[in-house]
Amino acid sequence: MTRQGKIGKKSPQLRSLALIAVGSNQGLRNGTPHDTVLNALKEFPVKVGSIRAFSRLFRTAAFPAGSGPDFVNAAFALETELDAADLLSHLHEVESLFRRNRTKRWGPRTLDLDLIAMADQVLPDRETFDHWAQLPIDQQMTTSPERLILPHPRVHERAFVLIPLADVAPEWRHPVRGVSVQEMVDALPENLKNEVEPL
Repeated sequence: MTRQGKIGKKSPQLRSLALIAVGSNQGLRNGTPHDTVLNALKEFPVKVGSIRAFSRLFRTAAFPAGSGPDFVNAAFALETELDAADLLSHLHEVESLFRRNRTKRWGPRTLDLDLIAMADQVLPDRETFDHWAQLPIDQQMTTSPERLILPHPRVHERAFVLIPLADVAPEWRHPVRGVSVQEMVDALPENLKNEVEPL
């Protein structure tokens, strides 16, 4: 990894396994979303952490339906000593390098780096997690949390996140739901799983 970006403070905790989802449905500088997803990996300096596993690439329809071109999706597992807030800040730095604009929730994007989970942490607390996990779909489309919520409150519903994650961390267990990534994949409706196509 080549870029030496701004690095936050290291957590006093043991190294944590961070699970990160990657997506793109807009090319950059005459490149394709496929290129963007692969190039994003080159922007993780050694001091941020070590990429332990990277998934296959998948093609999925934009979510919600009709909101833009198809996505290229992937996931990776990162071993890091950074705390969640510092890691998220670095992910946003990388997104900005790829001209990510946050003008429309769930709109087309050049690069999306979502911190899905960090080990077994529930952040900022269980009550806040439960609130966002139970939010109705109409409110999800117009409202976003002001603080980082971990694990991602909707990960169990999203085939385009879970299927790539199953390539890199099938045995990771959701700290609230108590089920593994593979078990969450197995519980998905078949029509959702079929929408995630390996490239």
